[in-house]
Amino acid sequence: MHRWRQGVFGPGFEHFSSTVTRWTGSSTAFGIACAIIVAWAALGPAFRFSDTWQLVINTGTTIVTFLMVFLIQRSQNKDSLALQLKLNELVAAVEGASNRLIDVEDLSEEELALLHKHYQRLVVMAKKDLSLTHSHSIEEADQRHSSKATSRRPPEKP
Repeated sequence: MHRWRQGVFGPGFEHFSSTVTRWTGSSTAFGIACAIIVAWAALGPAFRFSDTWQLVINTGTTIVTFLMVFLIQRSQNKDSLALQLKLNELVAAVEGASNRLIDVEDLSEEELALLHKHYQRLVVMAKKDLSLTHSHSIEEADQRHSSKATSRRPPEKP
C-alpha cells in the first residue's frame, strides 16, 4: 500500500481506527453514551448545576465529536474507495460498458456534468423503447446521433 494512503501513523493506526469506528457505531457504545448523559444529569443537583458541571459535559462532548469527525471521514473515504474499485471492476468486466466510467470520480465537475447529459440522453432513448430490458451505451447514443445527423444533411453538390 502506498505510504500516502496509510498516512503517517501506518497500518497499526488503520487497525485501531477501524476498530474504534465499528465499536462507536454499536448499540453498546450508544448505551454507554446514554448512561454518561444520565449520570451527568443525576450529578447536577450535587454540583448545584454549576458552570463547572456544565463545562464537563461540554468539553467531553466537544473532544469526542472533534475526534470522531476525523475517524468517520477516514472510514467513509476507505468505504468510498472500496466501492469505487468494485464498480470499476464491474464496468471493466461488462462487455459493452463504457470504460470511460472507470475512475469517473477523478473527473472535474464540468466533465461530470457533461457525462450526466449523455446519460440523460440515454434515459430519453430508453423511454422510447417498447422493451424495458433494452439498454443503450454512450457510444451507441453517439453513433445513432451521428448517423441521424448525417442522414439529415442535404447531399453535397458536385
